[in-house]
Amino acid sequence: MHGLLPRTFFLARNMSAGARLTVSEMRGAARHPVDYTTTGEHRHLGELELHLVNISSQGFMIQGRPDIESGERIALRFPVIGRIEGHLVWSHEERAGFQFERIIRADDFALLVAQLQPNPRLRGNRG
Repeated sequence: MHGLLPRTFFLARNMSAGARLTVSEMRGAARHPVDYTTTGEHRHLGELELHLVNISSQGFMIQGRPDIESGERIALRFPVIGRIEGHLVWSHEERAGFQFERIIRADDFALLVAQLQPNPRLRGNRG
């Protein structure tokens, strides 16, 4: 049955519930190195300091491992895009990966990376 429906049907259906991406779609997003510390808010733990080491339009990776379980959400505030939630997808040793609740628009993401990664050589044209 899936072969008979256009791919846009599945994308539209899944986007209504948030950015639900396959593992290959998430891993295929261009990740940009950053060295950015911000405060996240967890509904039970309150404020958490997070050190982001890379970011894509679909999520981010932090150095350090917060005391939360997979699927739990943290709200962050970024320049350009404002408040956005990310949910924990994976953690291993001293790293953790989060997926944003929505995909960041390409133009906003380019502006965000320019602010989070001030070194133009590291910014590149990965978007």
